[in-house]
Amino acid sequence: MLRSYLKIALRNLFRNKVFSFINIVGLSIGLACCLLIFLYTKDELSYDRFQQKSKQLYLVTCRIINKEEGRDTKYGMAGMIEGPSFKKQIPEVKEFVRVREDRFVLKKGTETFDQKAVWADENFFQIFSFPLIAGDPKKVLSDPHSVVLTDETAKKYFGSTNPVGKTLELEINKKFESFIVSGIARRSPENSSVKFDMLLSFKYQEAKGVDDNWLFLSYSTFLLLDPRADAGAVAMKMNKVFETSSKEQIAEARKHGFAAQFIWGVQPFLKMHLDTEVERSSIKDSSKPIYSYILSGIAFFILLIACINFVNLTVAQSLKRSKEIGLRKVVGGMRGQLIRQFMGESFLLCFIAFALAIVLAGAILPLFNELANKRLSLSYLLDLPLAASFVGLFLLTGFAAGFYPALVLSGFNPVETLYNRMHTSGKNYLSKGLVVVQFALATFLIIATLFVYSQYDYLTHMDLGYNDKNLLSVNITGQSRNRDLLRQFESEFTALSGVRSVGMKMDGRWVTGARAGGKSFDVDYDNINENYLPTLGVPVILGRNFSKDFPSDSTHSVVVNESFVSAAGWKDPIGKTLDFINGKDVKMIVVGVVKDYHYTSLKEKIIPQVFFADNSDVLGRFLLRLQPDNTARTLKAIEGVYQTLLPWHPFQHSFVEEANLKNYDAEGKWKQIITYSAILTIFISCIGLFGLAMLSIRKRTKEIGIRKVLGASIWQISGLVSKNFIGLVIFAFLIAIPAAWYATSRWLENFPYRIPVNGWVFAIAALLTLLVAALTVGFHALRAAGANPVKSLRTE
Repeated sequence: MLRSYLKIALRNLFRNKVFSFINIVGLSIGLACCLLIFLYTKDELSYDRFQQKSKQLYLVTCRIINKEEGRDTKYGMAGMIEGPSFKKQIPEVKEFVRVREDRFVLKKGTETFDQKAVWADENFFQIFSFPLIAGDPKKVLSDPHSVVLTDETAKKYFGSTNPVGKTLELEINKKFESFIVSGIARRSPENSSVKFDMLLSFKYQEAKGVDDNWLFLSYSTFLLLDPRADAGAVAMKMNKVFETSSKEQIAEARKHGFAAQFIWGVQPFLKMHLDTEVERSSIKDSSKPIYSYILSGIAFFILLIACINFVNLTVAQSLKRSKEIGLRKVVGGMRGQLIRQFMGESFLLCFIAFALAIVLAGAILPLFNELANKRLSLSYLLDLPLAASFVGLFLLTGFAAGFYPALVLSGFNPVETLYNRMHTSGKNYLSKGLVVVQFALATFLIIATLFVYSQYDYLTHMDLGYNDKNLLSVNITGQSRNRDLLRQFESEFTALSGVRSVGMKMDGRWVTGARAGGKSFDVDYDNINENYLPTLGVPVILGRNFSKDFPSDSTHSVVVNESFVSAAGWKDPIGKTLDFINGKDVKMIVVGVVKDYHYTSLKEKIIPQVFFADNSDVLGRFLLRLQPDNTARTLKAIEGVYQTLLPWHPFQHSFVEEANLKNYDAEGKWKQIITYSAILTIFISCIGLFGLAMLSIRKRTKEIGIRKVLGASIWQISGLVSKNFIGLVIFAFLIAIPAAWYATSRWLENFPYRIPVNGWVFAIAALLTLLVAALTVGFHALRAAGANPVKSLRTE
């Protein structure tokens, strides 16, 4: 019996090649999407699980509340003093380890490199489960000048030579110091929150002096708690230690306008990766769980649509198999046997689709890794729970796709089927409802795609308030206080024929507190020279820019932006006084106001900005406005100047326009993901509509023949056949548009600068979906309308 069922299944598979192909391809696409999302979700949920002490590990958090400024932010950082103090005064804290990422110029022989490294306490390898290939976990970081490399980093610098005991030089405080390789570790797993290529001993930092400032946050600090400890109780004790130990420092800070409240806590180590509550941390590898939810939802709906297609196409082909079913029933075939037969055929198709899905997933995995910023591999499927989930998905899909068709086909009346008078029962409400669901989702994704595209285009083409084209940023690493060298760089850069102008500013960004007009608020602090704003192209709309004609500018003058004037509540800002900034009482006179410009990405709102021209403060970044012609030659000349004046430093530069575009990499990737999802959804939905149209036309074959005999034109018949399906698509719009309006509005709320929710986007999505549906149904409608009416009338 089983052999007979298999033979019939294969025979039907090859006899209906087109429909079999559509069924298999539709299912395989849906299953491939699910497979990729399984891999993605498994990777996200597996973060840090390899750490043997993960359940005892906690990240120290600090929530800073400033009611006056309306600020409430939780940081995943602490100072140098917190870890040792908490261990000393809280019995439940067994160990602590501090880590902080830093960047160095590394010299090996005559070559220099830009290298990231992580400072870590000497017990790092005793707390974390990172295996060492060479070296003692207890001793590799015991010396202040020891360095631990990963196997990849060791190969980069030493090739196949044993690097242990070898020397590398790192530039610290403008001079190169020697560090000895004490150990080799395996490369950090991809699903690790803590990653490193090079580890340096925290003892080096402590040898330079212990910073006992309780209000300075710079290090990610992890606590290893007693297995029986209550994390909440530990957090309460941490706050008591802080209140006692920082009392004098807080009192002194209050004199200078400090009004923030520090609340200490702990975050479970295993929740770090997907916990969005902690906004800022020196641990960079975090993710938002919403990504997993969105991708899982997309994959689920694509698979659901594929299963819907399977049902519709199987039922659509049922008329061809009606005589087979009738004969089986006449010769004694039971309904249960027929159900098992058709369910078996369903599972056979699903098995083929699953095999193809694995091939498809492997083929598109590199693209998916690029979009999701992952390094996933199909080898993850060897994981037993994931393999079991995939088998479960196979069984669920086979059952979901095959149960309804098996139930319908096995219920045919044998008399009607043998006389070709069989009709599927009812109005096909289920099939039509499933098509409505398909196209509602397709319309939703098309609308989402159009909005994502529009917002991305808006972010990448909006006027920033300055011209970022042909603007080069050059970092002078570690030389920010060497005024003589900076002036030499400025002179050499200015003398180049391809350089229009040269400005200087401090490297990095500093947000601090300020007071002006009797109000306290956050400001973006920047130290610049008099050429910076003209080079950037930001206009001074009131007063003047800094000038060498006014020597007092370096000690008594500031330039502010429009947002600063608004925050201070000034109507005439020129000559007004800035009273307090960066923890210090000052008396700085406002000499100029610049137009607001977007100095950060458009995902951040412009905040008050204040510029200083302090000769005693740091300047470490040059901004060069280049001539648009022959940029490559000019860049080569700039690099020549850099290498001449800083011979041991890699040339650190970037074009501002490219750096600005990188701010929207995440939006760009989601634009691609949503686009691919919309295309797949439309494609698979059209297959479903294709099947339903075929079913309807086969039921109305004789009616169409009679209408043609009575003189109906091809276009009249095509319209008659198509109008019901167009109605289904229009009904799908009514469901999709409110949902899409709500979802896109909520998504756009994440951007302070965003496009409006325009109705034309919904109209375009509706027309596009309607066009695709009309083409799909129109193919069958024209074919049926053009058929020979004689053949149509002989269907019975």
